[in-house]
Amino acid sequence: MTRYQHLANLLAERIEQGLYRHGEKLPSVRSLSQEHGVSISTVQQAYQTLEQRQLITPQPRSGYFVAPQKAQPPVPPMSRPVQRPVEITQWDQVLNMLDARNDKSIIPFGGGSPDVTQPSLKPLWREMSRVIQHNIVDVLSYDELAGRRELREQIARLMLDGGSVVNADDLIITSGCHSALSLALLSVCQPGDIIAVESPTYYGTMQLLRGLGLKAIEIPTDPNTGISVEALEMALDQWPIKGVILVPNCNNPQGFIMPDARKRAVLNLAQRYDIVIFEDDIYGELATEYPRPRTIHSWDIDGRVMLCSSFTKTIAPGLRIGWIAPGRYYDKLLQMKYAANGTNVPSTQLAASNFIREGHYHRHVRRMRQIYQRNMEIYTCWLREFFPCGICVTRPLSGYMLWVELPEQVDMVCVAQQLCRMKIQVAPGSLFSASGKYRNCLRINCALPPIDKHREVMVQLGEAVKVAMAWDESTAHLKR
Repeated sequence: MTRYQHLANLLAERIEQGLYRHGEKLPSVRSLSQEHGVSISTVQQAYQTLEQRQLITPQPRSGYFVAPQKAQPPVPPMSRPVQRPVEITQWDQVLNMLDARNDKSIIPFGGGSPDVTQPSLKPLWREMSRVIQHNIVDVLSYDELAGRRELREQIARLMLDGGSVVNADDLIITSGCHSALSLALLSVCQPGDIIAVESPTYYGTMQLLRGLGLKAIEIPTDPNTGISVEALEMALDQWPIKGVILVPNCNNPQGFIMPDARKRAVLNLAQRYDIVIFEDDIYGELATEYPRPRTIHSWDIDGRVMLCSSFTKTIAPGLRIGWIAPGRYYDKLLQMKYAANGTNVPSTQLAASNFIREGHYHRHVRRMRQIYQRNMEIYTCWLREFFPCGICVTRPLSGYMLWVELPEQVDMVCVAQQLCRMKIQVAPGSLFSASGKYRNCLRINCALPPIDKHREVMVQLGEAVKVAMAWDESTAHLKR
């Protein structure tokens, strides 16, 4: 954490504790500089950060004053999905989301892409150029089936931060986390099998199950602590569930980090009922606190946790580098990879390996954690300012996604269609449910920098929600 961020957090705590009251003038830039032994520019950056958070307001020639505080919106309650196996729908809506990626005129608040414009990625572009110039034979040749060994060695070292002790021979490189999860399911499941999932859960995972002919059973999930262990146990008693897909660290879409006790409780259930845990750790490196949270895989002693991850969210999706630690299913998964995908692209693997080995990866991830944390604070302030009362918003400990629950009468599927005509893309909550629940919810991508253009989009989004609420109230009145 930089000095100005540390100072901004300290001042924010004092405001929240009431040490600086509403309307009260804050210390001058010079006095704070002397008090904390930092430069004037550091204090100015700290004040700019607090201004972005809407905690303070500047007054010309007078200094900074504590802003009037609006109440924080509550966190959404635990989900209550239909707890029976269902076949997944929503493919057409997902396809429209994917098609919108290629339309540069659309503002993609509904997507999941990270910020790939930061200068901390410049060493990677240099590595890619160097690899192509100096490793032309390797670049143009077939890759090893399990992936480049030097990259697998670097990934094994990264996984130590999450508590997972593996070596290069325990890992298989894939074309992203989606590919890793697909191969994991192919290695274990047959069409018609039942897979338990968090509710809500990432729509890409839902469509993966649909494509493989699998059924999903949604399990109630708390936006602070994750999947309900008790509800999962009841489902395991009632249905022949083959496995459970979890995103326990930096969850998408809710942003929670499961407490270690719950992670171990889920692992104990998996051992007792002899099921597989498909652990999606794609956002795990983006946890705000360091060291990063432990994986469920780190406690696995019998190889039943298949850990999947990638550099899609931490570096860039265009690398198409993912990996899997398949445990007891290694041989089967390698066979599935050969049958379904073959080998990977050597050039990006070599560049990524060098990027990690030279220390650039950790520097980049540290930078992105800070940027995404600041972005989410600003977007949360915008939600509080521009949206109607009665909304619930998650308070993520990581990643860059916000999950917003609107009043019941708001149909975000219809609102999303209207916004699409305005070249604004949002992800309605129904995409994140096998049974189409959460139509009154949406997910917002806070990786988009909080610039004036995106602020204006949030204003338009809030207005669209207000119109939807007013329309529902007027039609309800006519019905009466």
